Amino acid sequence: MPGSEEIWDEGLQSERTRLAWVRTAVALSTGGLAATGLALRHGLPAFAIAGFALAALCGGVLLIRTRVRFRRVQAALHAGTPLDSGLDAVFAWLGTLSVVAGAVAFVVSVR
Repeated sequence: MPGSEEIWDEGLQSERTRLAWVRTAVALSTGGLAATGLALRHGLPAFAIAGFALAALCGGVLLIRTRVRFRRVQAALHAGTPLDSGLDAVFAWLGTLSVVAGAVAFVVSVR
C-alpha cells in the first residue's frame, strides 16, 4: 500500500484544528456571558463587566470565523502553502486577556 506510509491524512488535521478553535470560542463566549451576568448582578465595577463582555464578544467572533478559517486551512494544506492565523489569534488573545482583566477587577473590588 503506497498511501499507508504517509503521515499526512487529508482533512483530519484541519478538522481537529477547527474543533480546537470551536472549543476556545465556546469557552470564551459562554464563560464571558456567565461572568458578565454575575458581575452585573453583584454590582461589580464597569471595568470588570466590560472585560467579561469583551471576552464574550471575542468568543462570538471566533465562533463565526471558524468556518472561514477551516476553509483557509484546507486550502493551505492541499496547496502546501503557509497559513497566516494572525487575526484569529488576536481575537483569542484579546478574549483571554479580557477574562484576566475582568478577574483581576473582580478580586480587587471584592477585597
